[in-house]
Amino acid sequence: MNFLSLIESKRDGRVLEAAQIKEVISAYVAGKIPDYQMSAFLMAVYFRGMDTRETSALTLAMRDSGEVLQFPKDHRPLADKHSTGGVGDKVSLPLAPLLACLGMRVPMISGRGLGITGGTLDKLESIPGFNTALDSEQIVALVQSVGCVICGQTMRMVPADKAMYALRDVTGTVPSIPLITASILSKKLAENLQALLLDVKFGAAAFMPTLEKANELASAMVNLGNDCGVNTRALITGMDAPLGRAAGNWLEVKESVECLEGGGPADLRGLVLVCAAHLLVQTNLASSIADGRELAEKCLDSGKPRAKWNEMLAAQGADLPAFEKKLQRSHTAPVVLELDCAQDGFVAGCDARIIGEVVRDLGGGRLTKETVINPDAGVDLLPTLGDVVSFGSILCRAHAADKAQAESALSRLKTAFKISEFPPEPTRLIHEVIQR
Repeated sequence: MNFLSLIESKRDGRVLEAAQIKEVISAYVAGKIPDYQMSAFLMAVYFRGMDTRETSALTLAMRDSGEVLQFPKDHRPLADKHSTGGVGDKVSLPLAPLLACLGMRVPMISGRGLGITGGTLDKLESIPGFNTALDSEQIVALVQSVGCVICGQTMRMVPADKAMYALRDVTGTVPSIPLITASILSKKLAENLQALLLDVKFGAAAFMPTLEKANELASAMVNLGNDCGVNTRALITGMDAPLGRAAGNWLEVKESVECLEGGGPADLRGLVLVCAAHLLVQTNLASSIADGRELAEKCLDSGKPRAKWNEMLAAQGADLPAFEKKLQRSHTAPVVLELDCAQDGFVAGCDARIIGEVVRDLGGGRLTKETVINPDAGVDLLPTLGDVVSFGSILCRAHAADKAQAESALSRLKTAFKISEFPPEPTRLIHEVIQR
């Protein structure tokens, strides 16, 4: 193979054959293509794009670059959900045990946070003893016995994506629809799913800034997922304000448990139930979204998903007594300071980007992949849009390692809130559903 000629072909806007793309990925994983040439290829794709057939070939070649999970025959369908990431987005945590209780098997392979969007694995690792590093045999065994698992990618799963994403991150080629689609779907297809629900976010704190760009990405992934034999659909959701009332790893775990216990913020509960309803329909376990939501709501309020959550934690090494004891504490950070409201009125805005940046800088997120996470850092007691507030009432709390960090966070958090004399117009969390 003359890889230079393929780089030049893509640079000049020509379409590559599936066999050529497969050969490129195989050679790169085998160490036969240097990083500088792959970087040039990625930049060519960034500027020239890929058509549907090229993107499909790239996705499947990346999936097949490593091991694919193999599950035994079972009446329970294999299903999963993926989010493009947002501030306070902890939906995966209560959703996985809920889906397991609704009769699905959930091999939820998740990632870590980078920047202002939190990572599911970082949240779970704030639980004492919880192990996110499982091999494929352990993943299959736990999915079969417990019904759900939330863990990281194994060392042998989709190695092409790991290597290519590292290059994209440092070469300015991350925001490419074909490359994003291939990166996300190659990992999900390696789970051997029957149904996949995508939560594609847009707005101030989302990877996709506009509804139009989110729609473009969602449509590309939905079409390709279905072409690859997985019943795939997407929700397009807003991310101008945080999801729920807490942002930060341990704080989001606490809020997830509240949801599993029938409480928690209405927007979090609502999105969990909608995700469950769609997957019930996608797996033929419900005939309509309305029926699916009713089934999911009854199940969530039954207490079974909370018990399934504990079962999953124990199976992945968590110290349950220590976990339950930690849940009883009002906070685990050394310093917690409150931000008081300066006027009476209605909450008309809560900037998710500012909240996310504050959480990151408190130690709850990463500036680089080497950043050490502070699991107890974050912001909670966040108001919901439309809430009535008064002078001196609490707008939020900053959880920090020391007083200086907390005070700095409060000064920045003041700029995140817009208080109005009049109630704001109602906002929608789910803007579109994309399906075939």
